Amino acid sequence: MKFLKQYLVPRLIQYLLVIFLGVTAVFIIPRLAPSDPVENTIATLQSMGGTVDAATLDETMATMREMYGLSGSNWEQYLDFWGRVFRADFGISLSQFPTPVIDLIRTSLPWTLGLLLFTTFISWAVGNVLGGIAGYYNRNRWSRTLDTVAMVVRPMPYYMFAFALLLIFGYFWPILPIGGGASLGRQGSWTMSYALDVLRHAALPALSLVILGGAVWFQTMKLVVQNVNSESFVQYAKMGGVQEGRIVGGYVIRNALLPQITALALLLGQILSGALITEIVFSYPGVGTLLYQSIVSGDYNVIMGITSLSIIAITTSILIIDLLYPLFDPRVRLT
Repeated sequence: MKFLKQYLVPRLIQYLLVIFLGVTAVFIIPRLAPSDPVENTIATLQSMGGTVDAATLDETMATMREMYGLSGSNWEQYLDFWGRVFRADFGISLSQFPTPVIDLIRTSLPWTLGLLLFTTFISWAVGNVLGGIAGYYNRNRWSRTLDTVAMVVRPMPYYMFAFALLLIFGYFWPILPIGGGASLGRQGSWTMSYALDVLRHAALPALSLVILGGAVWFQTMKLVVQNVNSESFVQYAKMGGVQEGRIVGGYVIRNALLPQITALALLLGQILSGALITEIVFSYPGVGTLLYQSIVSGDYNVIMGITSLSIIAITTSILIIDLLYPLFDPRVRLT
């Protein structure tokens, strides 16, 4: 009961509050912009030579305001927007009319989840395991070599590292595709050949994310392990004759992982920004590319749909990790 009241309930309240404030901000911020998306669309159509009478123009603008959720008072728009969020109905995409926004997101989302979640967890696991072992055996030559490589790779801007991989594996040694999610013109299917084609196209963006992300986790974990290794309980275990393998896995790395799990939850909150940069560089057909195209074209509904759903998804993933945290840290269960 104490755990429920002091740990679970406050986090559920925080979770709902973050979603409420985030979705409310998504509603408010676009309406603070000086431009009107409906007027901009009409102006664009008129600049292309389209002419209509006043009655038809008014009817068109009213229909478009309904599509954008801009009809009625601000309070009515706000309630309607929350209704759309609950129904996952963000209207019709203007740039890809008449495709619904949710269909565009549903098409792009598997690409982003498959790439970003996989590389995030792989880089986290590999970086922490190698960093933990290297931190414990920090006097070994191989540990210093890995640390040197991580020091060189980590400060590199992501776009420079990604372009370097594109030049190496796409032009000088062309063994991997340089863009796209699959071969041009190939239809998606549940076949081994299509799966291998998708994996080949995902290799370069995945490699860039795993190497850079792994370098960050490696250095962070190594520093944490070195600090834990100097703690009195570790020294006592060594003097007590505990096997070194048990000390490394059960005492040092296990305690050093606790802040890394928290950092993983925070990293999931930045996964959309990672998708935006990665997918633009490699022309990957995910949510990041869809969001970028929507911003360029001023597709109001798509921008709001992606932002709203990303807030809910990211907040939910952080809540799940936060609720699983007591499984890794018994002190949380005892407080």
